[in-house]
Amino acid sequence: MLGRMLGLVAVVAAVSVGMAGIASRTASIGNAGVAADADNDDANGNWTTAKRRHGWSSAPAAAARGGSGEVRIGRAGDSHFYADADVDGANIRMMVDSGASIVALTRRDAEAIGIDVDRLPVAGMANTAGGAVPMRPVMLDSVEVDGIEVRGVQAAVVDADMGVSLLGQSFLSRLDAVNIEGDTMTLR
Repeated sequence: MLGRMLGLVAVVAAVSVGMAGIASRTASIGNAGVAADADNDDANGNWTTAKRRHGWSSAPAAAARGGSGEVRIGRAGDSHFYADADVDGANIRMMVDSGASIVALTRRDAEAIGIDVDRLPVAGMANTAGGAVPMRPVMLDSVEVDGIEVRGVQAAVVDADMGVSLLGQSFLSRLDAVNIEGDTMTLR
């Protein structure tokens, strides 16, 4: 179990660093419709929290959400928070990971959504405990957790045995708030 968690932490770190590097340069990537903007106006250059990017959704969080507006998630026995998310029409169990820059999908979950992973261009490598694995950027039409929906979500398919997909900052940063009190996480 500890080895798997260390591997997951390595994947999260590698995905975060790799995708930040990809986002910092201008690139146009195949049919995925993904583009990064090197001429960003952010003082800190944090592409995951930017409101506007060429090729990415520019809708503010309040306009991108729907439903009741609040979701409570209980802490699991392994100390993490998990959400059942509707990703492009498929139900996917995801670990909520505020340390991940983007939504990171396992190959299995990406294929369940209908993504042809092998047709996605490789946009970098993630160094994991199991070795280097390719990262493939993709734009998700919609990610919804119990009525809170965000459209146009940046993601990457990571060809590693992460065990679970990660609900990262490309979703979380577009919410009004993410709070943890005791064993309860609240998304608004």
